[in-house]
Amino acid sequence: MDFRKIFDTIPEEFDKWRPRYCDELFNDIIEHAKLDSSKAALEIGSGTGQATEPMLKTGCAYLAIELGENFAEFMKNKYGSYNNFELVNADFELYDFGRDRFDLVYSGATFQWIKEEIGYPKLHDILKSGGTYAYFATPSENADKALEEEIQKVYIEYFHPETDYGEYMKKKNEHLQSYQEKMKTDEILEKYGFIDIECRRYNKSREFNADDYISYMFTSASHITLQEPYKSKFIEVLKETILNRGNKITLHDNIVLYLARKP
Repeated sequence: MDFRKIFDTIPEEFDKWRPRYCDELFNDIIEHAKLDSSKAALEIGSGTGQATEPMLKTGCAYLAIELGENFAEFMKNKYGSYNNFELVNADFELYDFGRDRFDLVYSGATFQWIKEEIGYPKLHDILKSGGTYAYFATPSENADKALEEEIQKVYIEYFHPETDYGEYMKKKNEHLQSYQEKMKTDEILEKYGFIDIECRRYNKSREFNADDYISYMFTSASHITLQEPYKSKFIEVLKETILNRGNKITLHDNIVLYLARKP
C-alpha cells in the first residue's frame, strides 16, 4: 500500500474534516513572496485545496502538482473557474518541470512524504533566485489531558490498523522516520542551500462532539486502513470514552510555518 495515495480514497471526507490554516499564515507567505499577478506559484500536494484559494486570489500564475487522481479531479471541480488555476496529476519526485521556475513553492503537510535527497535539490532548482519556499503543518493537542490519557488507552487496546503509518514510513524511507530526530527543519534547509530561514507559529482551536471527532480521525492515514473486526469496536469504545467526558473534545492547533529563500 502506498500511503501517499491513501487519502485519495476519501476526497469528500478529507475536504470536510481536515484542519484549515489561518489568514495570518497565508498573509505572511504572500507578503514574503510578494505574490501578485506578475508571479508564479507552485503548490506541492494540494489535496482538496485547504491552502489554495488565498494564493489564487492574488492573481498569480498558480500550478498544483497532486499525486492523487481523485484529489486532482476534486481540485479541478473546486477551482477550475479561476483562469489562473492549473493542475498536473503527477508525482513531484518524477515530474519534469522543464524550464518552469517559480517565485513561490509551498507545501502544506506534504513535503515530508518526499525523499529528502530528491525533494530538496529539486525544490532548489525550480525556484527562481530570491524565490520563497514555505512549508507548514498543524500539530494538534487535546486540551483535556485526562481525556487524552483515556483516549490513548483505547488506542493501545483496540487500534490495530492493517498497516501502521509510522511503521510504513520507517520501512519505506528510513530517513523520513529519523528526519526530525537527526536534524531540525531549518538545518535541513540550510544544508540544501537555502537562506533567510525562519519559523513562525500560529494558534487555533477546534471543538468536536464524539461523532465528529471520529469522522475527523478517520481522515488520517492509519485510521483509513483500519478494518473489521477491529474498526467497529474501536469506534464504539472511543465514542463511549468521549461521551463519558461530556461529549466534547477541544483540539489546540499549533500551526508551524517555515519560510526560506533561494539565494
